[in-house]
Amino acid sequence: MARLSLFNSPFLLGFDEFEQTVDRIAKASADGYPPYNIEQTGANALRIVLAVAGFTMDDLTVTVEGRQLIVRGRQTEREDRVFLHRGIAARQFQRTFMLAEGIEVESAALENGLLGIDLARPAVEEAVRSVPIRPGKNTTGGKIPTTPAETIDADPAER
Repeated sequence: MARLSLFNSPFLLGFDEFEQTVDRIAKASADGYPPYNIEQTGANALRIVLAVAGFTMDDLTVTVEGRQLIVRGRQTEREDRVFLHRGIAARQFQRTFMLAEGIEVESAALENGLLGIDLARPAVEEAVRSVPIRPGKNTTGGKIPTTPAETIDADPAER
């Protein structure tokens, strides 16, 4: 069966990357482990906090691939442990977050079973830039009018 696409219209050319992003977000939101919070910590700052009880720093990796923040967890089994009851799952996970353009990952810290990842959007400096104007070549091969009168009086074949 053919897949129905929202971006199937001939007027939406070049939105393939956007469609792939929407697909990735839909797949990533289906898994609820590990649970997480997203907090706004400042005007241009966010913090993602994941509940990763039982994981050590060596069990976790945080990477940025393109505009994706990927958090992976994989616990290594220690053979010296004997469980009489095992109620805490030692499962691996991968949690993906799509980052908007300009968002940067500043740091990650593990404390009391919570992995905090700080994100920031650096303030963009509003800079005024002067663009130099250089003499150009007239593409019609004629003289470039310098006054409004020359534009009006010019022969239509020369314009």
